[in-house]
Amino acid sequence: MKKEFPKREKRDYKSDERSEKPAKKFSKPLKYKEKEILKDENEPIRLNKYIANSGVCSRREADELIEAGFITVNDKVVTELGAKVTVKDKIKYKGKLLSNEKKVYILLNKPKDFVTTVRDRHAEKTVLDLVRNACDERVYPVGRLDKNTTGVLLLTNDGELTKMLTHPSYIKKKIYHVHLDKPVTKADMISIVEGIQVDDDFVTADAISYVEENDKTQVGIEIHTGQNRIVRRIFELLGYKIEKLDRVYFAGLTKKNLQRGRWRMLTPQEIAMLKMKSFK
Repeated sequence: MKKEFPKREKRDYKSDERSEKPAKKFSKPLKYKEKEILKDENEPIRLNKYIANSGVCSRREADELIEAGFITVNDKVVTELGAKVTVKDKIKYKGKLLSNEKKVYILLNKPKDFVTTVRDRHAEKTVLDLVRNACDERVYPVGRLDKNTTGVLLLTNDGELTKMLTHPSYIKKKIYHVHLDKPVTKADMISIVEGIQVDDDFVTADAISYVEENDKTQVGIEIHTGQNRIVRRIFELLGYKIEKLDRVYFAGLTKKNLQRGRWRMLTPQEIAMLKMKSFK
């Protein structure tokens, strides 16, 4: 019995491609000023402010943590509200060392020919070159996009968030717009949805469809798996060559109104969404 291609709702994988003119407010690099950071290491700062700057919680909630005995300063529990510290002190919350460094979150629409492996000495261009003037803090890419892949890339100095988004158990949605060297058959699209053996892994896509009905060389693919170069490997196994690969959605973020090669800071709402994991 001939298997029919599963009917799926039409997805607008090109929604982010249509509007790549930069938003006016992001036409020039912006300085991020979400939190006040202590510059002089000898200057005292209230303990609740230090905790809030570390990104744990608000100052009011920090007071509650202090009163509850969850905060130590130089390995001694401090419960006094109004206590002051300096950046030389070791402040811990439930045994975990806190940093007073401001947390920075940058969304980049990565162009082609830039690498995300920042330690590659042989790389001529890295994504850090594109965000060099964004902030004073050192930020790093969350995950990888290979040199020839474009699209949504998050950079941050938030180690907790990076660990969460790059952990093997992270199975949130990613969407790619794929340009191929020849039309993709419906039979191959069925195979991709039902699953393909890629090395030691059995990989399935959540959805795949043509971006335009009159152009079978372009498809949108939605996946949750996080294996390295997985989209390229899937199509290569089926005999296709990817001519262009663009990530249009990652961790609830899109590149809408962000021109290729440009960046912007995440909004407070987007940061909250990431930390609360309130995205698909």
